[in-house]
Amino acid sequence: MKDIIIHEVGMRDGLQAEESVVLTEQKIKWIKKLGETGVDIIQVGSFVNPKRMPQMADTDELFNYFSLKENKLQKVTLSGLVLNEKGLERGMACGVEMFCMGVSASETHSQKNTGMTTAEATTRIIDMAKSALASGKEVQVSVQSAFGCGFEGKISEEKVLSLVSKFLDNGFKNINLADTAGHAIPDQIERLFTAIFKLDPNADCVCHLHNTYGLGLANAYAAYRVGVRTFESSFAGLGGCPFTAIAAGNVSTEDLVHMFQNMNLRNDIKIDKLIGIAKEAAEYFKRELPGVIYKTGKIPEILHN
Repeated sequence: MKDIIIHEVGMRDGLQAEESVVLTEQKIKWIKKLGETGVDIIQVGSFVNPKRMPQMADTDELFNYFSLKENKLQKVTLSGLVLNEKGLERGMACGVEMFCMGVSASETHSQKNTGMTTAEATTRIIDMAKSALASGKEVQVSVQSAFGCGFEGKISEEKVLSLVSKFLDNGFKNINLADTAGHAIPDQIERLFTAIFKLDPNADCVCHLHNTYGLGLANAYAAYRVGVRTFESSFAGLGGCPFTAIAAGNVSTEDLVHMFQNMNLRNDIKIDKLIGIAKEAAEYFKRELPGVIYKTGKIPEILHN
């Protein structure tokens, strides 16, 4: 098993925050390039109402394209986000390999994001996750707004752990805590993930971080220190949930990989290719993007001698 797993979510969490819709042909080019970098999982898109989120209207088409033998990416898992049963049905029909689904610990965010209460979403997500597992799919369940909410502020850690316990009790090990609003601080990251490992030492914890207040990499390092090994990030730091108060970008994939490679981890990932994709995205959107390393370059190796 690799020490670190990188789940690239830029094609979904990154592009959903953009006002303009990226052409399908451009998405295919970026997904192919991301597949050449050595990242482990690429989130292709989300199965949501295209009228509500036109940026994701071609998700089925993208999965169908990469399901064809001649287009299939090697050594990369393709994931898709689903919010409800209709989304799961669509994902099943077009070859999703890993389903990501979750509930928000914030009632306000839950209503804005899914139109459901946290309790209703939890019941439905558990049933959906069981169905996906029974069909032989990989499943990741998440607690969104786990470290705070842009609308409600502080979120009870007891509530977060209660939701995690329900997932564990139903046999789900791949559990993601998402810092949707970017409120997390390292101490909180350590505390919550340590508590999950106490609930189940075999839990496969995932960390999804936003860099709203500049603490993304510090939080990623804190998560690594307590045993988290899967991290979600977005090329060039694109993204942000449009249904939270401040839609700030994700932790940048190339920045995250740069940190880990300077810790002598995941040196197999082709960071220069990631930097190239980030530069291309900045040119495409005609603005400076939140990522840092694509602008500064890597730390010179001589500084580590």
